[in-house]
Amino acid sequence: MLTNYIPIFLMLAVGAVLGIVMGNINRILGPRRPTAEKLSTYESGMEPIRTARERFSVRFYLVAILFILFDVEVVFTYPWAVNFLSLGWFGFIEMLIFVVILLIGYYYVIKKGALQWQ
Repeated sequence: MLTNYIPIFLMLAVGAVLGIVMGNINRILGPRRPTAEKLSTYESGMEPIRTARERFSVRFYLVAILFILFDVEVVFTYPWAVNFLSLGWFGFIEMLIFVVILLIGYYYVIKKGALQWQ
């Protein structure tokens, strides 16, 4: 019974070892020539104004979470679109309800002003 799992454990072990080796191979083979320019903060080609260790506004995280929330919902529409014809009217109405719930959530987010920068 346990012998059936040996290929799975072997694949996990090889994957873990390969991940560790590939993640650290640059330390062995890569050049080490640090300069002040290389160690400075990079801001889109402009001179850094402040330190990179500053706190971000909570609004940044709120917008990021809302983006992930509404973006992940698109993943649920793909299987529906693939099986659209076989689902018939029931599938259409279910997706319509799903989209209406999403639109209600989007309307709520807009009314709360979560997507507005001040």
